[in-house]
Amino acid sequence: MIADIILIVAGALFVGVYVSWRAGRIDRLQARVEIARVALDVTLLRRSSVAQELATSGLLDPATSLLLASAAHDARSAHNGQELPESDLTRALRAVFGQPGFRSSLDGTESADELLSELEGAAHQVFLARKFYNDAVAATRAARRTPLVRLLRLAGGAPLPEFFEIEDSLVGTGEAGQGADMPHLTG
Repeated sequence: MIADIILIVAGALFVGVYVSWRAGRIDRLQARVEIARVALDVTLLRRSSVAQELATSGLLDPATSLLLASAAHDARSAHNGQELPESDLTRALRAVFGQPGFRSSLDGTESADELLSELEGAAHQVFLARKFYNDAVAATRAARRTPLVRLLRLAGGAPLPEFFEIEDSLVGTGEAGQGADMPHLTG
């Protein structure tokens, strides 16, 4: 009789600790998604700022500068539904760097090389930040799909995180998200 009570109490204690651990894990995953989203937003802002700087640098012809400045402005001012303006900025950058003789048309000054290097770094950081964010979203969604989490509503009222899908490859592929694993301006 006493052994049965001890067994029931131990079982209830084990279930309570496990449920508490699962709730904490869901909380940590949600925090990880939020931190990754902030990092992604910062890298997107940096990329659009560098693109804007390139557009106003005088290194490009006026039409190309206007196209790039407009795409960078739209990407910077988009808050919700940010994927389309960011993909448009990628396509504008791809068009700029895909122009025949683009690199040879630059005067090869240190400032032009520095700006192009900074833009390539910003594009690479967007690629990495988006990958980390989407990995965090995938882990969170997988953890929230488990029956125990759904049954006990361990996620509370937190909305299900959404993936962030944009074209971020600066190498022309014809298809979004295909081609090179990382964005490159050269090639």
